[in-house]
Amino acid sequence: MREDKPLLGITMGDPAGIGPEIIVMSLVQREIQNICAPVVIGDRKIIKEALEITSRKAKVRAVKRIKDCQFAEGVINVLDLQNVDSEHLIRGKITPMAGRAAFDYIKEAIHLALSGKIEAIVTAPLNKEALNIAGYHYPGHTEILAELCRAKEVVMMLIRGNLRVSHVTTHLPLREIFNFIKRERIFRVITITYKALQNLGINRPRLAVAGLNPHAGEGGLLGKEEINEILPAIKKAHSLGIEVQGPFSGDTLFYRAKQGEFDGIIAMYHDQGHIPLKTQGFFEGVNLTLGLPFVRTSVVHGTAFDKAGKGIANPQSLIEAIKLAILMLKKAKNNKNRR
Repeated sequence: MREDKPLLGITMGDPAGIGPEIIVMSLVQREIQNICAPVVIGDRKIIKEALEITSRKAKVRAVKRIKDCQFAEGVINVLDLQNVDSEHLIRGKITPMAGRAAFDYIKEAIHLALSGKIEAIVTAPLNKEALNIAGYHYPGHTEILAELCRAKEVVMMLIRGNLRVSHVTTHLPLREIFNFIKRERIFRVITITYKALQNLGINRPRLAVAGLNPHAGEGGLLGKEEINEILPAIKKAHSLGIEVQGPFSGDTLFYRAKQGEFDGIIAMYHDQGHIPLKTQGFFEGVNLTLGLPFVRTSVVHGTAFDKAGKGIANPQSLIEAIKLAILMLKKAKNNKNRR
């Protein structure tokens, strides 16, 4: 029974990857069954095969509408889009069929979330190459969500324990990053991050901003982005009462945050933020998209084609993503009740 548990839509991701396997490995756990009412947005046949691959037991119940779900122990509800030819699916292989299916799942999840039929979205990984050869030219989930939701400004935040990292830029070639390090974007990432951490229960978040260049530019000797773009954004945010410092050298900042000096970090680009967080705990990390009209969390890893179909994938990142989505829904409800 649902018993007013949060209703989560869990997208299956690329059906040729580990998404279906980590989903069933997560949803059969009593811990997850006790805290949410999940519905998989995917393909019934693939979920059934994932149960066999992972040697897990559950009843797969296909539904056409969210209201047809029946939540009970040992039951996995699947909003079955029937968009995968399972006989021709090759696990671990990039195909247009799999890329198209993965896009369909996230598109349907967005529709359901915007219409209020699900309370949050948790996404299994998709493959960017498969997505693009299927005709959907996006670098990842974040950009799909931003466009289909018509969100003015979205921010990718990775969370692992007390390390919370927002990104000014995400899926860009390194040579293009410098064109997007602008003070207004940095300022908005700071303010969005500050509000998100407050919503997570940190009343006065302490933020730190990373520099772009080595040693945060060394006073302009190694680059002037810190002087011309990053520092003005920090000063503007600070003038609004936001506790934010920087820019700090990226090679020391993450250690300081891990020691508890800061509640959140603003990284300038993808790898600057991803590498230290994933090093601290690859399977415990969660990807959170800020700036959307609903809660969306995800795993921090990819489709892991080398492990697909073998039943050896680690579901912990997805489990943590589900837990974070539930926590955010509870915090939002409590904040609303206090008003």
